[in-house]
Formats: sequence, structure tokens, C-alpha cells
Amino acid sequence: MNLRLALFIGLFTSLFACSETSTINQIPSSINKTKLEISGSSTLAPLMSEIAKAYEQKHPSLRIDVQAGGSSRGLSDVMQGIADIGMVSKAITDNASRQAHLIARDGVTIIVHKDNPISNLDKASIENIYLGKTKTWSDLELQNTNDIVVISKAEGRSTLTVFLDFLQKRNSALKPSIIIGDNEQAIKLVSNNINAIAYVSTSTADYNIQQGVPIKTLSIDKINPIEKNIASGLFPIVRDLNLVTRNNIPGATKMFLDFLKTTEAQSLIKEYRFVPVI
Repeated sequence: MNLRLALFIGLFTSLFACSETSTINQIPSSINKTKLEISGSSTLAPLMSEIAKAYEQKHPSLRIDVQAGGSSRGLSDVMQGIADIGMVSKAITDNASRQAHLIARDGVTIIVHKDNPISNLDKASIENIYLGKTKTWSDLELQNTNDIVVISKAEGRSTLTVFLDFLQKRNSALKPSIIIGDNEQAIKLVSNNINAIAYVSTSTADYNIQQGVPIKTLSIDKINPIEKNIASGLFPIVRDLNLVTRNNIPGATKMFLDFLKTTEAQSLIKEYRFVPVI
């Protein structure tokens, strides 16, 4: 009897363990929600956050986390496996381990306070301001004799890279008064200082102007930073806006990238004043 009892207890314990394991393995996958990590360009981050919200509404089991920090961070995070998608606000080529997905184009424009009377700068004047050769607004034949507060971007920011390409200068040649990170920091500084000048994403500047922020964009060589000039490449500072992934794209990431081609996502791209390319 003791032997039979022991065998029965052993069999019962084994069956219970198998049943418990089976139950754990059968937990619905919806409980363990899938997550996409997107990081990089501060220019693209607000748009991608809105697109992510729209996508999550259609896929409630998926969470999408969007973090800014600069295009260099986006590239680095993807290559290190920290992010599924990197946001990069400049032209980029594919290589053996990554793919670039062009989603829109944007201009980089010069901004000043809305009460600054200047409306146009040529390339030579912009260069002289950023190289420290033109120091006061009176040097530009304005009545304002105050020093120009020159705002530039930190290393790793694609807006800086595009601006340097336009000037055909190295960052070490620039003589800024203030170095900042993202577009919003530049806009805040310019909106609070009539003597300040900065370069930012055209779409970000336009959005803030629409919201009543006291800044304005300047034409460059008398070419206005408007959509048709950016789309045609007539405006002198135009850049690609890319999403970057590793070559082996998982299904969830590919589905999100496909969503960017939909009418809903394209409408958001236009709403944020970028120039669609898809």
C-alpha cells in the first residue's frame, strides 16, 4: 500500500506540474505587449510621436516609445540594438547592416525675433555672422548697434551637419555665442531675445509661428523657405528625413513602416509642414 500511495502521489505531482507549466505557456500573448523603440532626431520626434499614437489606436497590444536626442543617437541606438528605428534628419546611405527609409524632406532656415526688421540674408552674410566676422546688427546696416547673439547646435545634431554643408565649413570655424541641443531650445532663445539668430527646422519654425511664438523665418538669397521651394530643391538648405533600421527588419517594425505610406500618416506629415516623398 505504501508503494502504491507513493506512486500515486508521484504521478499526481507530475501531472500537476505539467498542467501548471501548460497553463503558463498558454498565457495570451496580448498580456505580454509588444514594444517598438524609436529614438533620434528632435526634428522628427514630434511627428513620429503623433504617428505612433495613431498606429497604437489600431494596434492596442503594441506600445511605441519615441525619444529624441539627436540623429547620431538614433543611428547609434539602432546599430547597438537599443532601438528598433532611428530618426535621422539628414541624407544617409544604406550599408551592410542598415537601411534608410526616406519619409519626407525639410528645410533648415534662419530665424530671428519677429521684431527684427531684417527679412533676407545672403549666404555670405550668414557665413560672416557665424564665423564671427559680422559682430553687430549695425554691421548689416540696421540701426540696432547691439551684438548679434549667435546660436548654433551641438555636435551630433544633423541640423548642424546640414548647416555646415551649406557653409562648407568645419564646426571648429564657427564662433557661436550659445550652443544648444534641439530646435525648441533655439526657438525659445530667439523668441526672448531680439538680438538672437539661429538655424532650425523650417517645419518646426513654421509650427511655432502658427502658435503665436514671436519669431520669423528669413529668406536666403531672396528665396523663401516655403514648401514648393523645399520640394523643388530651390531653397538652398534642404535635407532628407529618414528612418533607419537594421537590414533584418522584424514583422512589427515592417508593419509600422508600411503604415507611413497610408493616407492617415501622410496627412500627419503634411500637418507638421514636412514635404512628403512617399
